Amino acid sequence: MKPRFEPNCLPCLIGSLPLSDYAEAARLVWEHTPEIPLWVQLPKMPGESITRQFAAGMPGLVEEAGRAVIDTAAPGFEDSLLRFYEEALAVEEGSADLIPSRFCMAADAAAGLFELIRQTPLRNPPPLAVKGQIVGPVTFGTSLCVRDGKAIFYDAQLRDILVRLLALRARWQVRRLAALGRPVLLFIDDPAVTGFGSSIYIGLGREEVTESIGALIDAVHREGGLAGVHICANADWTLILDSAVDILSFDAYAFFDQFVIYREAIRRFLERGGIIAWGLIPTLSPEDLERESSASLLAQWEVKSKQVAGLGIDRRQLAAQSLITPACGMGTLSEALALKALRLTRELSDRIRTRQ
Repeated sequence: MKPRFEPNCLPCLIGSLPLSDYAEAARLVWEHTPEIPLWVQLPKMPGESITRQFAAGMPGLVEEAGRAVIDTAAPGFEDSLLRFYEEALAVEEGSADLIPSRFCMAADAAAGLFELIRQTPLRNPPPLAVKGQIVGPVTFGTSLCVRDGKAIFYDAQLRDILVRLLALRARWQVRRLAALGRPVLLFIDDPAVTGFGSSIYIGLGREEVTESIGALIDAVHREGGLAGVHICANADWTLILDSAVDILSFDAYAFFDQFVIYREAIRRFLERGGIIAWGLIPTLSPEDLERESSASLLAQWEVKSKQVAGLGIDRRQLAAQSLITPACGMGTLSEALALKALRLTRELSDRIRTRQ
């Protein structure tokens, strides 16, 4: 099956940069990835934490000792649950407008998004696609807790609420970006999926994980977007490969050997038109990033793409269904290393595309 969008090894970014100026961050995005720009997250800025960006609208959400928690014992909590479900169901059923709802993203929590929306119509030529991102339900639900410290993902009702919240927020984001007139890629960033099956998250069931991520994928598809899932460590990759996801984004620099063992699942994913976002630029290791060059990373691509093609995939089609990305966001890097990662992402993509 031919994918709806063929990136042909174009460069794309994951999300964050170690800056405090949204205009400068956007300038760097347009300089290095003009074909598929994204909105940038800046962890240095107040309000850019996972909970602040995406938790607004959760019933019982309060700040306590400098962290966000869900206070289920607060007066009026049950009433806030009722109001949440009324609003969510109204939007889901089409009787209420999604855009001005509680599921929108505020400018002070996602300034990079609104900068992308402002700048894209000014670009000539226009981009081939635009990219957004949202926190995944497992990462969100295992990082946000009730007051006694228990993660909300383990509470069936709170898990249902967080999934509805994120799914409608994903729909809102895709709808806003789609108004720019370009295909929309929305990545679900869910690194906590790596804890599935380990002692880290005892009691985290496969069904709960796949249903939660699947709800966000379905939400993206409902608005006409392409859904990606980004996981920057090792995982049970069948959780994603066997889902309805369009793009799988992974750390191909550090975890390729663990990924490629899922031979049949990878082959099925590519045969149905799935896209692999190859995280070949080692942004999770400053030492590796300092050492590597576009030439050394090109050699890695040649070896690793040949292994995947060896599963029975035409190598030219594999390249057509590939993106070149950093392994993860760059928000924790120094500015100098982040700039190197941006440059390597562009250079590696150009070198691969020249060889096709």
